[in-house]
Amino acid sequence: MSKRDYYEVLGVSRSATEVEIKSAYRKLAMKFHPDRNPGDHKAEERFKEAAEAYAILADGEKRSLYDRFGHAGVSSAAGAGGGFDPSVFSGFEDILGGLGDIFGFGDLFGGGRRRGGPQRGADLRYDLEISFEESARGAETTIQIPRQETCDACHGAGAAPGSSPSQCPQCRGQGQVRFQQGFFTVARTCPQCRGAGKIITHPCKQCRGAGRVTQERKITVKIPAGIATGQQLRLQGEGESGSAGGPHGHLYVVVHVQEHEFFRRDGNNLFCEVAVNFTTVALGGEIQVPTLDGQDTVKIPEGTQTGTTLRLRGKGMPDVNGRGRGDLFATVQVQTPKKLSKEQRQILEQLSKVLPKEKFEPRTREDEENERNLFDRVKDMFG
Repeated sequence: MSKRDYYEVLGVSRSATEVEIKSAYRKLAMKFHPDRNPGDHKAEERFKEAAEAYAILADGEKRSLYDRFGHAGVSSAAGAGGGFDPSVFSGFEDILGGLGDIFGFGDLFGGGRRRGGPQRGADLRYDLEISFEESARGAETTIQIPRQETCDACHGAGAAPGSSPSQCPQCRGQGQVRFQQGFFTVARTCPQCRGAGKIITHPCKQCRGAGRVTQERKITVKIPAGIATGQQLRLQGEGESGSAGGPHGHLYVVVHVQEHEFFRRDGNNLFCEVAVNFTTVALGGEIQVPTLDGQDTVKIPEGTQTGTTLRLRGKGMPDVNGRGRGDLFATVQVQTPKKLSKEQRQILEQLSKVLPKEKFEPRTREDEENERNLFDRVKDMFG
């Protein structure tokens, strides 16, 4: 049966570039690969045909001969009897652009990786709850976690003390077994040793051949001042131990800060509400505002209204990276007495008579004097 034109096989024009030829071959190889079409002989033939066409057209010298003399000019280059050259698969994984690992082509063409080598241990996560004060000042605490660690009895080998793993008889230590599939050799991970190349005939009693055991470990965690909910600390090398001598994983401590009964945090700033006697906001004065460092004295201007926010610079949360502190914002809430004595009520009633009404009315100097005297009496009584 006569061969099809190589350009026709790949579906490209005679002026196609090297990139276009490689792209066309990649699509056909993925479509007709035997692993994706088991038992389909037509697909296998198309796969061979595409491989043969690519082997010629991807080589500048062979392509030139083919363009001048057709199949006759490259019959020896294509293999004895005009067949295709299996060596074309030596670069097959590169042609697929990394897709070989996804579909297992690396193993298929003998490029599979041995799986018995050192492997890094798994990372671990621990959720740690701390108080608001601990987040503000920093702290040091001890946590206890279960993790996989190298077995002390066999030192991770998995074999009982005095013995050692032996070479796998099925793959002869290669970690892979090979067999013929159609026109090429297939390499697969050895099912007996699972790619390790060795088998354990006398497993360690402590770890039962696993090479690792689960143990409870106490770990000291240093909490930096200013840390917030959701932030995490990475403790390098405190995760599970690796296998076959691989490095440890890491431990990630995720912090959860308890809410405070008085302060509310937003970034590095703190917010709170302070109750102020109504005589203080009317006449002005001083109040004590709680902060992370104790009580601070703050001046209240005369005529301060409820809802007014006072700013205390540098009294907020410390920055977790050590770049200063935020501010504290205290919102004034006027405190109204719930119970009044008879005398207090009389004074307030007198005060209400001289205070400005909702409707504007001219005020005399005598009214203002009476108002000041009454305020002084109110301050003394409720002060």
